[in-house]
This record gives sequence, C-alpha cells and structure tokens, in this order.
Amino acid sequence: MGVGIAHRFAARGAETSIVDIDLETAESAVERVAETLRTAAERGKLTPEEATEAIGRVHAVGSIDHLDEDLDVIIEAVIEKLELKRSILEAAEIRRPRVLASNTSSISIDSLAETLQRPGEFAGMHFFNPVWAMHLVEVIRGNQTDQATLDSISDLVEFLGMEQAVINDSAGFATSRLGVLVGLEAIRMVEEGVAAPQDIDRAMTLGYRHPMGPLMLGDLVGLD
Repeated sequence: MGVGIAHRFAARGAETSIVDIDLETAESAVERVAETLRTAAERGKLTPEEATEAIGRVHAVGSIDHLDEDLDVIIEAVIEKLELKRSILEAAEIRRPRVLASNTSSISIDSLAETLQRPGEFAGMHFFNPVWAMHLVEVIRGNQTDQATLDSISDLVEFLGMEQAVINDSAGFATSRLGVLVGLEAIRMVEEGVAAPQDIDRAMTLGYRHPMGPLMLGDLVGLD
C-alpha cells in the first residue's frame, strides 16, 4: 500500500519519502513507484514529463530518524500488527509532523494512540488499492483526535484529488466492516450452490456497479 500512497502524493506534486529499516527495501519500493508512474504515463494518465518529474520527487530513507522534522504528514503503512505499528508511530511522532496517520484497515485508532504523546494529532487515513485509481480516503477519527488534525487531513485529501469519508473509531471502521459482510455472504452463496463465483461477482459488478466482485476482491486482498 505504501507504494500506491507514494505514487499518489508524488504525482500530485509532493516531495515523498519511503522509509524502511532496510534501505534496499526502501529503494526497491521507490523503483516500484517509478514503474507505476511510467505505466500511468503510458496509459495517458500523466504526460511523460509529469511522470519523470514525479519519479524525481520520490526518495528512499533507511530510518525514520533521518526524516526532516515538521513534515506535513507521516503515514504508517506496514502490515496489520499492533505492536509493530505502535513502535513505528512512536518513532514517527518524534519528528513532529503536522499530521501523524495510520493506513490501518481494521486496528483501533484509539488502541494505536495509547502510546503516543500527542494523540490529538493522530488519526487513521485508510487508502484503497490501487491508490492511484481510487478516489476515497476513509478518515478514522479517534476519541482524542482534534479538529485541527481533521482539518489538515481534509486539506491533504483535497490536495490528492480525492474524497473523504470521516468515520468514528469502531471495529472494522465502515468499509472493512461492510466489505467483510458482503464477502462472507458471497462465500455462503457459493457453498449453498446459489450461483457460480463468477456469476455472483458479475451480479455485483454489473447490477450494483461495483468495480470488482466480492469474491475476486477477497482473492485480491488475501484469504490465506
């Protein structure tokens, strides 16, 4: 997900850093961003010049400690492991970004904020794959998230050319909660012999204009 988020920010004109404790991993991620930007140019989403300029705005960093202070935003986008996320957020908070955010799709924002010194400046910013093609950021408001932080996130979402849905912190937020419900029902329909998987997906993509059917989406996100 970090690659997609970096693509979106860089394509919109922001200097963007990808951080990993293994610098080679960060450099590999930068190259993947470059590939997605070149592909966007090939598809006419960007001009070749815009893609080249965006690629030049993406940088690899081997430690959070090497980031500048007072950045507009730092977004944590690692795997869904609570303690790992907490440790990264604690280190990122020291850099005093204007907004500190997590891309978590399901972990409580209040739980992530428990070890932060300034929880009012923290919120969830849940992006969707592929970030460069999707238009929504699910903004999760924790119990301690202050209005100034939400206003800053609103400005960031507008800068990215996207829309936001502001959700209070709760299990699964809104999109994951609804997505799991639809996906489980689709699986039950296959088990019961109601329809073939491809027909269930077709019913949702053509009947409800979903960009992807629930079974294909589950396969993409990961079921094992």
